[in-house]
Amino acid sequence: MKVKEYLMGRMSRGTVHMTLIDPAKQSPDAACAMAATAERLGTDVIMVGGSTNVTQENLDATVLGIKKECGLPVIYFPSGANAMSRHCDAIYFISMLNSRNVRNVIREQVKGAPIVRKLGLEAISMGYIIVEPGMKVGEVGQADPIPRNNPDLAVAYALAAQYMGMDLVYLEAGSGAPEPVPELMIREVRKNLSIPLIVGGGIRSPEEAKAVRMAGANAIVTGTVVEEGEYAKPLEGIIRAIKD
Repeated sequence: MKVKEYLMGRMSRGTVHMTLIDPAKQSPDAACAMAATAERLGTDVIMVGGSTNVTQENLDATVLGIKKECGLPVIYFPSGANAMSRHCDAIYFISMLNSRNVRNVIREQVKGAPIVRKLGLEAISMGYIIVEPGMKVGEVGQADPIPRNNPDLAVAYALAAQYMGMDLVYLEAGSGAPEPVPELMIREVRKNLSIPLIVGGGIRSPEEAKAVRMAGANAIVTGTVVEEGEYAKPLEGIIRAIKD
């Protein structure tokens, strides 16, 4: 089964949880333990990626480590064409739509496309939209973040992604954001969109996860929570809030 088919099937039955692991922030063994724990707790997908310091070496080692102990699809969440792993099950082929730098909108994608084909990776296209505050990913991506009080602008970007034929839209507040994407923004985007909506950034508690789910997210991404020491119990609460 293709990863896209798996994702769409899961999302047709309810909100999906994705665990994001940054290969630059821990050893491959630690990443393997994170993924195995997340799988046991009910996550649906392991995403691997980060905004800075991802290399071919730490990416390959992390993905191979995860796949030793985890049977879930591993999807690469790239920051550019500098590193790609043939060991991933798929890659999100991302365009950061509200970047000021055309490199993040299309030029890295042009560099990466022949590599994706050569490696035989399944590409899942994604319109990536940075929402205030944007954090490190917004800074590195030179984004003009969507103001939190402007859901109409988020809707316009999301529709543009849909009309350009993308598979998914991702609203991203940024790793470590003090709060998630506003519920009103999620609700308005979901109401106007015909493709699945992913939401991430700033989701640290079951209450926040449930609010994002109820607002209409088809998939919720958490990453920071698994980087903060004793992560199993907080992660379990978040996944339960998404699945119940």
